[in-house]
Amino acid sequence: MIHIYTGEGKGKTTASVGLSVRAKGRGKRVLYAQFLKTEKAGETDMLRNIGIDVVRYDDVKSPLFYPHIDINEMRKKAREYLKEIIEVASKYHLVVIDEFNNLVKSGILPEADAIEFMESFPEKTELVLTGRGATDEMIKRADYV
Repeated sequence: MIHIYTGEGKGKTTASVGLSVRAKGRGKRVLYAQFLKTEKAGETDMLRNIGIDVVRYDDVKSPLFYPHIDINEMRKKAREYLKEIIEVASKYHLVVIDEFNNLVKSGILPEADAIEFMESFPEKTELVLTGRGATDEMIKRADYV
């Protein structure tokens, strides 16, 4: 299944953390990947403490907050990191990519690349994508929004 948590307001990351904790509590292997958050986040420390694999890609920065960054460099890094996630995804029951939708909204990840990622994701691994800016085409491909 593919879940998308999107929209204005709060609760998207919180929902994904809750799903991660619940899955871990059932003995599932969980990968929690986080983009665009450059400050230390309390949830990632807690997730690590309970045995969830956490990867932070904090060198991918939002052009909204960092207007002088090279968007092409951010795009290249995001693509590389998403490729890495695909390569290890089948080792997990659940993979969360926090702020994935914002990669698209910010122009770092073209919508076509996001859809390709979603469609190439291993079917036996549950995928959760969070962040504002999920497109209609992304939403059409999700099982739960």
